[in-house]
Amino acid sequence: MPDTPLAFWTVRPGHGELRAAVPRPPAEGEVCVRNLFSAVSRGTEALVFRGEVPESEYARMRAPFQEGDFPGPLKYGYIGVGVVEDGRGVLAESLRGRTVFCLHPHQTHYVVPASAVVALPPGVPPGRAVLAANMETAINACWDGEPAVGDRIAVVGAGVVGTLVAWLCARIPGTAVELIDIDPARAALAAALGLHHRLPAQASADCDLVFHTSGHPAGLASALALCAQDARIVELSWYGRQPVALPLGGPFHARRLTLRSSQVGHLPPARTPRWDHRRRMELALALLVDPALDALISGDTAFAELPALLRRLSESPAGALCERIHYPNSAAAAAPNAGDAPCTA
Repeated sequence: MPDTPLAFWTVRPGHGELRAAVPRPPAEGEVCVRNLFSAVSRGTEALVFRGEVPESEYARMRAPFQEGDFPGPLKYGYIGVGVVEDGRGVLAESLRGRTVFCLHPHQTHYVVPASAVVALPPGVPPGRAVLAANMETAINACWDGEPAVGDRIAVVGAGVVGTLVAWLCARIPGTAVELIDIDPARAALAAALGLHHRLPAQASADCDLVFHTSGHPAGLASALALCAQDARIVELSWYGRQPVALPLGGPFHARRLTLRSSQVGHLPPARTPRWDHRRRMELALALLVDPALDALISGDTAFAELPALLRRLSESPAGALCERIHYPNSAAAAAPNAGDAPCTA
C-alpha cells in the first residue's frame, strides 16, 4: 500500500503509543483491509493495558494477529471494520470493495488471509458492526446458559456484553429478564433496548438462570443470591490476577446451584458438530441489523487519540460502554452496507 500503516501498541503496563508497521502487498489468498472503525473491548483490553494478564494465561490470551508478548510491548485488540482495497486469489478478489469485519488489533490498514474477514450483511452499518465481537460473546454465553421459554433470567452487570445477553434472552417467548446494575443511569440504556433495569436491591429472586458480567466479585455474590433451586449461574467476567472470594457457605449447596464459566474462545461441545467460529460470527453480524443497538456505543474517538483513551478507560471506566474508534474516511461509510458498495477508503 502507498502509505505506512500505524498500529496501537501497549509498550509497557499503563502506557501505549502508535507505531509504524512495515507495509507489504497481499500475497496469494490474502486481502488488504483499510480500517474504518475499531472499538475497545473495555474489560479485557483494560486488563491487558494494565499488565494484569496472569503468566499462566499468556498463550491462551493471545489475540488473532497479535504481535509481541504479554505484558508488553504488544499489539493487541480484536475488533476491526474496514474496506477490502486489494486482494490476490479468487476469494480475495470477490471481497474487493466489500466492508468486512476482522478480529484484528487497532491498525490503520493491514494484510490478512481472505478467510480471516467476514463481509457485513446488508443493512448493518460499519459503525455498528464494531459490536460484533461482543455479540459473539453474548451468543456463546446464551448457548452455555441454555435459556428456555418462560425462564426467569437475571443478568448482573449492564456493560455491553451483559446488555446483549439480556437483549437476546428477552427475545425468547415468555421469559422475564432483568438487567441488574448498580448504576441508575443504566435504566436509560435498558429502556432503549426494551429491557427492564433493576438496582441490586430491587432485583427479583428465585431465578432459573443468572448471567454475571459485571467484572466485580461483589456482582458474582449478588448473582448467587438471586438463584432458585437447582439454578445455573453463567460467569462471563474475567478477573485477570484479581482474587475472587465467594459466599459458598450459604444456600449454594442446599440449593444445588451450578456455577459455570463461559468463554468465547471455544464453542460449547454440543455445537461443534454443526457450528464453527465463522458461522457464529456471521450470526453475530446478522443480529446487528437492529438500530436500537446503537445505544451501546457510548463514545467516538479518533485513532490518533487511542493511547489517551486506553489510559483513561484503564483508570476510570465508569459509564463507558462500547468506545468506538474512527479512522480517516470513516465518515464516508456511515450508511448501511449494501453488500456490493465500491471501496471508499
